[in-house]
Amino acid sequence: MKNRLLTFLLAVAVLCPAASAWAQTQTDQKAKTPSSKTAEKTERQTPPPEQTTGTIPDSWKKVAIPPLPDFKPQQPTRIQLKNGMVIFLQVNHELPLIAGYARIRGGSRSEPAEKIGLLDIYGDAWRTSGTAKMNGDQMDDYLEARAAKIETDSGVDSTSISFDCLNKDFNDVFGLFTELLRNPVFNDEKIALSKDQIRTGIARRNDSSQGIAGRESGFLAYGKDNPYVRVPQYWTVEAIKREDLANWHKTHVAPNNIMLGLEGDFDPKQMEATLRKAFDEWPSGVAVKEPAITLTPAKPGVYVANKPEVNQSEVRMVEIGIDRKNPDYFAVAVFNELFGGGFSSRLFSNLRTKQGLAYSVGGGIGSAYDHLGVTRLSIGTKTNTTAEAIKGLLEQIDDLKTNPPTEAELKRAKDSVLNSFIFNFDTPGKVLREQMTYEFYGYPKDFLERFKTEVDKVTIADVNRVAQKYLKKDQLAILIVGKVSEIEKTITPFGTVSNLDISIPTQPGGAKSVQQKPTASNQEGKALIGKIINGMGGADKVNALKTLSTVVSLTQVTPMGPMKMEGSGITDYKRMSTAVKLTTPQGEVTVVVTPQYGFMSMGARSQATPESQNKEQVQALTRDRIYVSQHANDPGFTFAATGTEQVDGKNTSLLQVTTPEQKVIWNVEPETGHVVRASYDGMSQTGPAKMVETFSDWKTSDGISLPSHVSRAADGKEVMTIDLKSFQINAAVDPKTFEKPASATQQ
Repeated sequence: MKNRLLTFLLAVAVLCPAASAWAQTQTDQKAKTPSSKTAEKTERQTPPPEQTTGTIPDSWKKVAIPPLPDFKPQQPTRIQLKNGMVIFLQVNHELPLIAGYARIRGGSRSEPAEKIGLLDIYGDAWRTSGTAKMNGDQMDDYLEARAAKIETDSGVDSTSISFDCLNKDFNDVFGLFTELLRNPVFNDEKIALSKDQIRTGIARRNDSSQGIAGRESGFLAYGKDNPYVRVPQYWTVEAIKREDLANWHKTHVAPNNIMLGLEGDFDPKQMEATLRKAFDEWPSGVAVKEPAITLTPAKPGVYVANKPEVNQSEVRMVEIGIDRKNPDYFAVAVFNELFGGGFSSRLFSNLRTKQGLAYSVGGGIGSAYDHLGVTRLSIGTKTNTTAEAIKGLLEQIDDLKTNPPTEAELKRAKDSVLNSFIFNFDTPGKVLREQMTYEFYGYPKDFLERFKTEVDKVTIADVNRVAQKYLKKDQLAILIVGKVSEIEKTITPFGTVSNLDISIPTQPGGAKSVQQKPTASNQEGKALIGKIINGMGGADKVNALKTLSTVVSLTQVTPMGPMKMEGSGITDYKRMSTAVKLTTPQGEVTVVVTPQYGFMSMGARSQATPESQNKEQVQALTRDRIYVSQHANDPGFTFAATGTEQVDGKNTSLLQVTTPEQKVIWNVEPETGHVVRASYDGMSQTGPAKMVETFSDWKTSDGISLPSHVSRAADGKEVMTIDLKSFQINAAVDPKTFEKPASATQQ
């Protein structure tokens, strides 16, 4: 979509100046038309219409395109206060609006390695918590009533706070902005909410092949623990406390670390006076020192991330790029457009249009403002054309040596760069942000204006030189995200193949952490599992149970409030598979879980469940009371009584059940054999959690007794209730129930 929009904008940029020029020739011609008194005398001297300079050309190729005018954007006024704060003022009277943006030095690349995610939480909780005078929720209402907004955010090298408002509300909104800038409170409840959102992101970070490719290619380029690409983990998020946010704010938010820009409908002298009154007496703090960061790129070779549920491969080829202070930056910008920047680029034209090897393809030599960027070439292709697509992409790099850019390619690339460049700075507000960026990173003040001049100077020789200098095939690390079993034999020609572990660890050390040995069964434990089986209906009934169909009502607790659903499902204990059909506010959803795969369908659309999530759902089946009871004599299952505990005022016996997959603690009523509580380490929607399920209100059908009410909590907070309306044992199962649709492999 972005490329289509860019193509449209380029067409406008090319055609509109020509159309304007043609219209002007028509106006000039009309102005020169003789009066009626002399028209007859001059009529025969008028050239034929097709020879008139204002005639519409018969082909777009004959349209005269004037050169782009000099780029001289309106420059903001720079002011520096005595405490070191730098202020930019950009007047714009087009609309009665004022916008402000403060950028503060220090970002996630400086956060402690044991508390990765600190700046993500800081950027969220800063705004949502509000101040001692007005909390975040009150601030929402206050600003909404004025059609205004205040937002906070964090990045790799800075944090920010911004506002937008009508000019008539400036004093009110600016007062709130300055109070939040200097005196935030960081509320524990809002911090917890931000943590939940980050944990949800961690739990789902392997859902998308593109997401995996972006993350893992960054690791390959910079090094997995590099501050530019490292990602939060469950334990690093858990380690973050309110004091960490408050200390970060105290040590970083000082006027000498702040750059403030305002743009809009205001009087510059009056605005300067207002800002000086607000900030002049704010004492300077300690200047932020940026960390020295070492890059440790991976060795050239092939790196594979297995995602078996997809039928496509995402390929990334990466190496270290350049920074934008490099004199070759302008030639690199032209090369990137020519080689992998759009519909007319070599990669798109050859690999997608001509050879049909790519769903998407592109990339180029990467650049960043104050550190080396990542050179990244990307291609998305079918699983069975993975090797062919990689070969084709590498051949395009080789082709640059024997087939350098032509004059036509150079002109098209430069026109595209320049015509699209102007749309990045077509408002005073955009120019203000760009000038603040250059000041922040120490670039020349005229860097923006120089861009057009320097791009105009780029030659074929320049483009060819930077291609050979910065794009080296033998230095590329090649990442493939896809179905390894179907591609592993075809990718060895491209280098040594290494398998990447993309599993989501729940504790430091990940899969390497030491697992506790299961507790051995004891006589009391074996007796308790016997009581449980009898309480369910007896060994004969339990062992004869092959399938269980249910009709249920569910209520899920969400941040927006409870969400109620009706559903029906069937579990096949022989296949270890389950299918659930839910009626939700968004429509009917079917979820299928099998040991081999899982998928979710809604209407005609189906999507494969990520392997890690499906594994977790299969694991849930293995702690089911019916499944465990059917394996009471299996040597892979142990049952150990470990004591007693009161539940809702009643004494219960504790039974530790250890399966080949996990451990669960059951609270058992000795008299009835009913399991009234189950506790285990599991996964909630926000990541690893101590899960507790409480069971009550038993119902009996076909000789089997099951609880009709289940309440589920994660880390002490209720997340779901399930009410069993009816159930039936050994209902016939259509084998097609668990068949995966062809479309479910699409991701």
